[in-house]
This record gives sequence, C-alpha cells and structure tokens, in this order.
Amino acid sequence: MTTTMERRAFIGTLAKAGLVLAATSAGVRRLEAFELPHEHGPLAGEWEPSVFLRIADDGTVTVTCHRSEMGQGVRTALVMVMADELEADYATIQLDQGIGDNKYGDQNTDGSTSIRSGSYMKFRNAGAAARMMLEQAAAAEWGVDASAVAARSGTVVHAASGRSLPFARLVARARTLPVPQPVVLKQPSQFRLIGKDVPGYDLRNVLTGKAVFGQDASMPGMKYAVVLHPPVYGSKVAKYDAAAALKVKGVEKVIEIPGAPMPSAFLPLGGLAVVATSTWAAIEGRRKLVVTWGASPNDSYDSVAYRAELEASARAEGKKVRDLGDAGGALAGAARKVEAEYYAPHLAHAPMEPPAAVAKVTGDACETWTCTQNPQASRDTIAAFLKIPKEKVTVHVTLLGGGFGRKSKPDYACEAAFLSRETGAPVKVVWTREDDIQNGFPHTVSLQRLEAGLDASGKIVAWRHRIASPPISSVFAPNQEYHTDSELSLGVLDMPYEVPNVRVEVCKAPAHSRIGWYRSVSNVPQAFAISCFMDELAHAAGKDPVEFLLAALGPERVLDMTKTGTVNPVGNYGAKWEEHPNDIARHRRVLQTVAKESGWGKKLPRGEGMGVAVHRSFLTYVASVVHVKVGPKGEVTIPRVDIAMDCGYAVHPDRVRSQCEGAVIMSLSNALTSELTYKNGRTVQSNYNNYQVLRMSQAPKHTAVHLVHSGGPLGGVGEPGVPPVAPALANAIFAATGKRIRSLPVGRQLAGGPVAVPAGSR
Repeated sequence: MTTTMERRAFIGTLAKAGLVLAATSAGVRRLEAFELPHEHGPLAGEWEPSVFLRIADDGTVTVTCHRSEMGQGVRTALVMVMADELEADYATIQLDQGIGDNKYGDQNTDGSTSIRSGSYMKFRNAGAAARMMLEQAAAAEWGVDASAVAARSGTVVHAASGRSLPFARLVARARTLPVPQPVVLKQPSQFRLIGKDVPGYDLRNVLTGKAVFGQDASMPGMKYAVVLHPPVYGSKVAKYDAAAALKVKGVEKVIEIPGAPMPSAFLPLGGLAVVATSTWAAIEGRRKLVVTWGASPNDSYDSVAYRAELEASARAEGKKVRDLGDAGGALAGAARKVEAEYYAPHLAHAPMEPPAAVAKVTGDACETWTCTQNPQASRDTIAAFLKIPKEKVTVHVTLLGGGFGRKSKPDYACEAAFLSRETGAPVKVVWTREDDIQNGFPHTVSLQRLEAGLDASGKIVAWRHRIASPPISSVFAPNQEYHTDSELSLGVLDMPYEVPNVRVEVCKAPAHSRIGWYRSVSNVPQAFAISCFMDELAHAAGKDPVEFLLAALGPERVLDMTKTGTVNPVGNYGAKWEEHPNDIARHRRVLQTVAKESGWGKKLPRGEGMGVAVHRSFLTYVASVVHVKVGPKGEVTIPRVDIAMDCGYAVHPDRVRSQCEGAVIMSLSNALTSELTYKNGRTVQSNYNNYQVLRMSQAPKHTAVHLVHSGGPLGGVGEPGVPPVAPALANAIFAATGKRIRSLPVGRQLAGGPVAVPAGSR
C-alpha cells in the first residue's frame, strides 16, 4: 500500500516527533496546514473603522495586511504598528491577507516600499483613531472626560477610579461615534512594540510546517500541470507530438498555451502544458514531449559575444544624460587619469520556492491562490489574458518562499487560469527550479566604463561614466535599447561625491531575453562599478579608502538635486527630494560607523584584506566592510562582514538586522558564484548545481549589523543592504592580493580559476 503525504504535512509530523525543538512566537491565530488563505471580510457584528482594521463584538481584533510576506516581515511589522497605536494585545490579534483590490491602495511588494511608502502612517492613523473612539466610548459609559481614560492592551482604564472595560464592551458604542479629527498619535517614548524586537507573526507556522506557501496550495478536484516553455525568448511551438507523454500514467491532457509576442510584459511565454493527476506525472509526461520550436530573433544570443558588443558600445560616445561642468576638458588637464571597465552578468532570482499558482475558473470568473508580490498586477494580467473583466478575478496571496522581484510578474498565475478554463477543473501550475532559472525575468547584464581625473593633491576633478545595459523597459515596449533615467537614478545620477565636472552617457544595449527587476535592481551593477572605481581612485591618489571616500563626499550638507546637470529630473524612489534629501551627513555617518566597528585600518596577515563601500538606495544609507582571506590558489574565505544601515528608524529592528544579513549573503552570491549565461539563445544554467548561490561553507563566519538611528524619514530595508557588499568584497580582494576585480563573478578573476573554498572552511 502506498501512502502519499504533502511535504508540509511531513514536516509537521517531524515537528511533533521532536525534530523542531523550540519555536518562540506570539499566540496569535494562524492558518492551519493547507487551509487556502482567504480574506474573510467583515463578519456580522464587526466594526470596521478602517479598511485595514476590524474589531468584533467579542473584542477580537483583525488586521488586514495588504502587502505580500516573503520573509521580510511585513505581516509582523504592520500588525505591530496597528497594535501599538490601537493598544491591542499583539498576542491575540488575528490577521487577514488582503486580496488584490484597489481599496488598499498600492499593493506591490517591491522597491522596499511596504513600510516607508505610507503604510506605516496609514496603520498608525487607523489604530490611533480606533483607540480614541474606544476611549471616548468608555468615557461616556463612566460619565468622565475622555482625557481621564486610556487604552491599555485590549482594555480602557480609568486610573482615578480603578475601573476598566475590555474592548468587547465598548465596540457597540464606539462604532456610533464620529472619527476623531485630528487623530492624536503616540509619541515614540510611548511605543510598546514599534522599534522593539517582537516575535515574528508567522514564525511558529513556518517552523512547524503549517505555513501555506504557493507550492502548498491545494483544493479538491485539482489537476496538476507543468509547462514546457520555449527554450529561446520569442520562440513558439511549430509542431509537437504528445503521444508518448499521454501514455504516462496520470497524464490526462497536453494543452498548448498561446505565447505573447515580444515584448511580452508579464504575459506567458507560451508552450505546452502537461495536465495530470500529480506533479510527478506531469513532469514525467513533459519529458516525453517531442517538440519543434519556431525561429526566434534571439536564437544567436551568446553571452560572450554580447559582452564584446557592450564593450564596443561603451567605448564609443553615447547619449548624454548628465553634463555638469566640462568633464572632457578637465580630464584632458588632470594631473592623473584613471580608467576602468566593469562587467556584471545576468542574474537569476532563484528563490527557494519556485513560482506556483492554483486557479479555478467558473464561467467568466476566476479565483486564484498564488505566491505573488503584486496581487493587483496578477488580477489585471489574468483578466487581460483570459479577456474577462478584472472585477471577475480574485487573487488570494499565499506566503512567498522568497521573491526578489520575480514574483511580481504573474505569468505563472496566468498559465494556471488559462489551463483551468481549458480543463473545466481547478489547476495547479508548478514551476520547477529549472523552469524558474531558465524561463524567468533575469536581472540585466551591464558593462560600465568609468574615467576620472585627479589633481595634484589627489582630489577628483573630472568624472565620465558610460553605461551599456539592456533596460527593464524592453520587456514592455519595442526598440528599448538604452538604460532609462529611472534606472540611472539608482546610484548614477544621484551619485553623492563632490566632483565639479561630470558627464554620464548611456550606450546602446538591445535586450535578447526578458529583463526584470531584481533585488536592488540597477543599484547592483552600478554600485559595484562606482564603489570599486572609487577604491581604485583612492589608491591612485595614495589615500586610505575610507578617508578618500569621506573627502570625496565633502562636508555635511543636503545636495541640491536640481543642479546636477542632468537632462531630466533625477528620480528618488517615488519620494520627493524635499522629504527624502540626498543627505551627505547620513552617508558619512554610516561610513564612519562601519569603519569604527570593523576595526578598519588594523594590520592584517599576508593574504588578508579589508574593503569598503558606501551607497544610498531606496532612501536608506548603507556602508559595508568585508574582510577576506585569499589562499595561494585563489580560494576565498570571509571571516567577517560589517554592515551599517541608516533607514531613518527601524520599526522592527530584529527583522531589519535579518534583512541586512540576508542582503550580505545575496550580494556575496552575486559577486562570488552567480552568473546566468546564454548560448544559441538558450540559458546555459538550470539548477543550483550550475547556477550557484552561496554555500554555507562560503558564508561569512560572522556578520555584524550596525543600525544607525538618524531620526530621518523612513527608508527602505529589504534591498539597500545588497549594493555595497559586492564592491567591498572586490576591494578587499585587491587589498589582500593586489588583483583588481572588474568582472563578476569573482572566481574567474583569481589565479587558479574558479573560487575554490576548502570544505568546511569559514
């Protein structure tokens, strides 16, 4: 007899048997294993003072999280914020995950915006308004002034008389009161939860296997499907033979999915779907498909040849996007000229959980459960693909096992919806790791040429920067061959260094694959090039790199971003420069902090080195120092990484530190091991064996996170930690070996070939 068990049920069984030894978490309500997430909406008797908040007659508080949870802790942070201002008991709060709905405002969990872009204040205001109404209800009950009562952890108390009432006794009266104007928010000194380390909302379920991710979603009568996608972007099925696939036990149908023409935006690539009674049967059936693919204009795409094209493009004059002073004249007259080219390859998002979606189409309505970063985009794209009104599409959001930008693109959810309509049954589409790495939206490849002139004292007097990199806009519109202003505003046009003569040019770089945003987006290659080049300039000037950076930043001041010589206004991550200025004091502070905490300047043994980099992204300031050891055969080990972050204010410090630690690992992966390449239009890599992410043996032995609380406006957290780590690593390798790293990944640049990390070394 064969017994099947879902993987999460298996983990849960192991947990009950004692494999999971301990899990600390608040005692809040959780979804039970495999319960499909639904937004419950107001129930009879519930008071809904805000679209994000409901309070039942029994006092139960329910918070709706409208952003997606992929490990960054948004569900915890937003519950904390609401509970703190409401004065609710955090341990008893229930949580609904919001469906894709415009009533919530922006739901796109991208760009490190979940807290900083209004949610923080929306949730504080909603909680504070409800608290004040509950206090007014209690005051009316006792016949006292509202200023004499105060909410405290789920009750309202009258200190003078010792009386108290739970929220449950006050809901009926509170709901009849007008919303107070203005709302009185707590002072930071009054916070019980905000700014404190609080147990993660989903921690217990994640540790015990009860958490529902996209790959866990299931429903009665569901079919399973995998898709054989075109091997080259732009190719389509010419003909196929499914006879052998249909003979596999459990395979029921083979269905062709229409592919969108290039540029495809978020729509499916097309291909052949194998629909079966199990994922295993679907995968086995797919292996037996015989397909002839049509020609694509990208059939000849070759990473090596394309790099040569980018180099040639960047060595010729490009389109001017910034022109301050006279960079050409200053370069010609400089006491010393330095130039270098930097290359960063395509990167795959490669989250631990590949994409998955369950869809059920009934008539002209579709209901979907999926691991999406943007349920509104999923709703709209499914509606467009099925040609039904978007009001007829409901998108439920599961937990995400990582996303990094990949799961903002709902092509996989469209596939599930299409197949459900074609089969008349619920369908779960499962992408394998190979599908995800070979058919995703890779991060752009980038070639950057930098030239700078130094005067006799070692000060930068001229700077010329040329960039050849396929833009993200190429996936949305034809003939997009130049990096856009929005991408250049990620570290290039907003570069903080005090240089009187600057010229920036973009050079032609046509795309031959889908291009998507990736954690930190173009900050990744641009911070790598700029920060490595700054280190080269420091050594050319005979200066200590930290002191050189501080001198180049100049005195504490706010930069006037209207006087930078740019052709168009410089973007600022969706914020106004007046509210989130480019503040040199904050640049300097994180740099000085990381230098001090890392022991910068200490004498190191031969073969060891420390490198530094500083970068502002997503309205947050981050500096990093990486300490490396390089062996005689080029083997790299990393004893320590220090990272200092000023995000203004850390709402949930524990999760901010975790995000920094994760950023270090991801950035080191980008720098040391990860590279997506193409041959004959096809992605060469397929799984973690040849698209390598950092192994445990390669990880830093110690990562120290230093939070710098400037009191500035809230910045992002999930992405800003990534950009400065890779250049700090490259600069550390130079300090240890004298070898400049100008091309990623690092391994091929060191003597002896690929990075060889001794087994078990830390």
